[in-house]
Amino acid sequence: MKLWKVAALDRAEAKRIQEENQIPPLIATLLQIRGIRTREEVQDFLFNDSKIADPFEIKDMDKAAARVRQAIDSGESICVYGDYDADGVTSTALLFSYLETVGANVSFYIPSRETEGYGINKAAVDKLHEQGVSLIVTVDNGIAAGEEIAHAKALGIDTVVTDHHQPLAELPDAVAVVDLHRRDCPSRFKSLSGVGVAFKLIMALEGEYADTDTLLDNYADILSLGTIGDIVDLRGENRVFVKRGLESMMNSDRPGIHALLRASGIGDKPLTAGRVSFTLVPRINAVGRLGSSGKSVHLLLTEDFNEAEEMAKAMSEDNTERREIEARIVDEIDTMIQSNPSLARDSVIVLDGEGWHHGVVGIVASRVKEAFGKPAIVLSRDGDKAKGSGRSVEGFPLCDAIAACGDLLTHYGGHPMAAGLSLDTANIELFRKRINQFASEFSKMPYDTLRIDCKLNPAYLSLSAVDELKHLQPYGAGNPAPVFGFFNMTIDNIIPVGNQKHLRLLFSRAGASLTAMYFFTEPKDFPYQKGDVVDVAATLEINDYNGTKSVSVIIKDIKASAEDSEKILNANRAFETFVTGGALPQPVLRRLLPERSEFAAVYRFLRNQGEYAFAPETLPYRLGGKINFGRIRVILEAMKQLGLITYIEGMGTTRISLNPTGGKVSLESAPIIKALKEAIQ
Repeated sequence: MKLWKVAALDRAEAKRIQEENQIPPLIATLLQIRGIRTREEVQDFLFNDSKIADPFEIKDMDKAAARVRQAIDSGESICVYGDYDADGVTSTALLFSYLETVGANVSFYIPSRETEGYGINKAAVDKLHEQGVSLIVTVDNGIAAGEEIAHAKALGIDTVVTDHHQPLAELPDAVAVVDLHRRDCPSRFKSLSGVGVAFKLIMALEGEYADTDTLLDNYADILSLGTIGDIVDLRGENRVFVKRGLESMMNSDRPGIHALLRASGIGDKPLTAGRVSFTLVPRINAVGRLGSSGKSVHLLLTEDFNEAEEMAKAMSEDNTERREIEARIVDEIDTMIQSNPSLARDSVIVLDGEGWHHGVVGIVASRVKEAFGKPAIVLSRDGDKAKGSGRSVEGFPLCDAIAACGDLLTHYGGHPMAAGLSLDTANIELFRKRINQFASEFSKMPYDTLRIDCKLNPAYLSLSAVDELKHLQPYGAGNPAPVFGFFNMTIDNIIPVGNQKHLRLLFSRAGASLTAMYFFTEPKDFPYQKGDVVDVAATLEINDYNGTKSVSVIIKDIKASAEDSEKILNANRAFETFVTGGALPQPVLRRLLPERSEFAAVYRFLRNQGEYAFAPETLPYRLGGKINFGRIRVILEAMKQLGLITYIEGMGTTRISLNPTGGKVSLESAPIIKALKEAIQ
């Protein structure tokens, strides 16, 4: 379960924004909620598709451009040194393509994720030295490569760093260090991806009178692909890149882009940032996860349509293999948690397995985080060494939590929402304990949150109102598709569609009706019934089928209206804190201790159900709201300990069923009840 939060709305401010800018009221409301309020901000957000800040605002950009121009003019061997993810691949292709066009003697290098890891390494520098390279230009990396850049300098190779990651205390000794996050960098927009910084370098190389509009015409397709892939905020300049890029991609003259679109099955569908994120980007990333990302760069650079088709097909096959590997690991984790539920009860979930593919553990960590609403770290063991990735929930700085355990690690790095680490296998258990100690001392562990932009009356829905939302596109990080809350809706019908894989749900409230799609939910997994009153969080789209347009309501989440998500989450956290040995105040402990009548109520409910196969947080509603969720968790744990029920919880599986009993069982004898009573003074 996620914590539902409806954004605060200032109606007077929204009305002012609407009148000042002459825009539809719904758009003004959403802009006000998202903090886009001044006339300048509104105009830039809605209408800017070409204005980009002067690249020379960025510290050292003048030095970087001068050194690269010198290398171009003198015919030096330049190597664009990239990275294996979508941002690194597109950064490499972008800068290489430009330099080749202006006649530079240029090559590129992408390190292997599996054998070399992220960023510059000394062996690669040695190889480039043997090839006669005299200038390395890093893209999407380099800011933390002090030793490697010093090694290159000792070999007579100059380095220009272009990066967007956080610098270390000491900058590398390069000819130029172009990074927006340098403390002495005066640039105003700090959210560029690596490919955005590379584009700024191209603008600088074009000189004072660079024709930005023409550069965007030439490179916005590649530029937007990397910007979307790196999940940077789609505000400011990034928004310009993606707006122009989505148009450019559909009309791109690059065979690789055409082939990638066809291989991904997009066809003639309108191209959105979401479709790029979920179809094109994973194909590029899959190559880096399983093999060499050099192939992805070649795809973006090739001028041969047949070659492009073959490479795009191979990338799709890699992506399929990546999904299969990911699914196998998720299945293993599901089995692990079913057999040992305590693994998922920690504040920070740490899971490890032998031989899990390093290239997909980050994606798996994201799946675990989504399933349990907690920060998750997934480690792959390889003998006495382990390597992994973590994903966090908003508000918990995973990089700081990992850094607090730095003495146990051989390598670590990242940012608040995602991080990577390496350690000795022997230290995994201690690492699990220490990072959860950090979490226990954190001010207040946040919950995974579903943010709802505003409540909406279903009677308000119309084609024209939903069509207005197109002004907010492109959606993405920092500007997600608006989520609307439809509250106190009665379920009128539940219709399985798509071979029972999806549901069409019919709702009503005060005479207004609503039809919505709940994708990837089978009837057996839907915990609600006709007549239930629920809250629905949904996005809105225009569906155009055979020339007929209609409003499409896509459900993101659904809960019983009587449920208070924060109370349920707090109660669950209290239960998990207790069973994992954490300290709780006396009033909280008392709220966890169930009464005998509550045991009886849960038992009767399960007996009548036969088997309950829905998430446990739906039980308070089904039990009439009379028992708090913390006590329900304690009751289920006690029944499991006493052999009264079989209780299975996993990644996506919950199953509670009564076991045959040979006679009366003393509830007081359950270990969890004894422990609770001992803890209560």
